[in-house]
Amino acid sequence: MTPARQPASPCVVLAAGGTGGHMFPAEALASALTAQGITVALITDTRGQAFGEALPSVAVHRIHASRLPRHTLDRARAMIEMGIGYFEARRILRELAPALVVGFGGYPSIPTVMAAAGRKIPIVLHEQNALLGRANRRLASRARAIATSFASVARLPEGAKTELTGNPVRPGIIAARDQAYAAPSKGGKVSLLVLGGSQGARIFSEVIPAAVALLPESLRNRLGIVQQCRPEDLESATATFRDAGVDAELSTFFTDVPRRLANCHLVIARSGASTVAELGVVGRPAILVPYPFATDDHQAANAEAFAASGGGWVISQRVLTARLLADRLAQLLEHPESLVRAAEAVRRHGRPDAADRLAQLVMTQIGSKWSSGKPNRLKEDAA
Repeated sequence: MTPARQPASPCVVLAAGGTGGHMFPAEALASALTAQGITVALITDTRGQAFGEALPSVAVHRIHASRLPRHTLDRARAMIEMGIGYFEARRILRELAPALVVGFGGYPSIPTVMAAAGRKIPIVLHEQNALLGRANRRLASRARAIATSFASVARLPEGAKTELTGNPVRPGIIAARDQAYAAPSKGGKVSLLVLGGSQGARIFSEVIPAAVALLPESLRNRLGIVQQCRPEDLESATATFRDAGVDAELSTFFTDVPRRLANCHLVIARSGASTVAELGVVGRPAILVPYPFATDDHQAANAEAFAASGGGWVISQRVLTARLLADRLAQLLEHPESLVRAAEAVRRHGRPDAADRLAQLVMTQIGSKWSSGKPNRLKEDAA
């Protein structure tokens, strides 16, 4: 068989799928690379979302892949799916002849990265969390480099070459960084933003209104609350806030999260990788409640790293009660200077240039022979 012809400009294949937490960093890298004249292709699973109209120049290829369940029979079926995906990925890689494959974790990335290793194509992995994910753990020994989102990542294999790039965030979040933190005054209003999502809205809808109701009236009157709720929780949460005399805006979904994030003084949220990265870029302090059923409890690792930076506080869901949260809120309302310090600390750790840092790592791995002659777009953080 005649070997595939090397393209005039290099091709980089991105292996991603599953949740937006894996797909968005891939999309951000694709945008940064195409701006450098690099040809980019995405290999995802048959259920994974593609970049759509955002990046029409990126070719999307779909393969079979499956999560590996614990049940023996289901696991056997999943292995068959992964095997099919592996050979599909090999065929695609043979046709594309990429200079590099970048894996973003999650089970849909496994067949493609394994196929790249089989074809001796250089590999870079990107890890979004403070704990190396299961897929990336399986693939780490095959990678030339692992791009990390946190300065310290647990469960990295000994001798792994890592580079701290950060986790890319949405353009709207980067724009929100320009809005300075409006320090709350002693006795002044404090804006609280609660982002629950599907994995947090229920517990937050139960505990947060009850916690606010426990605050002394003088503190309740200072709070302005914007909270995401499930549809079935809206009525009860609204009633609790109303009875407590608290100004609250509740909705099942907010389309303008970057603006609301920029306008708030404090966030209560889960500690998914994207949430933690966005808090750092905008520079907003937070009380983080890790989702306790996340794989390998990785959200706890993210939250602890965030708190260690000085950007906020962690409350385990296992101990979260209305009384405990009320006490924490009272402390912050009575000492707003602690919110200002946390906002300054988390902003220092934010990485608005994460996509460009990741792109630079990819360009370095590709090598100077592929230089497009276009200027490097790495941004200077003026803050």
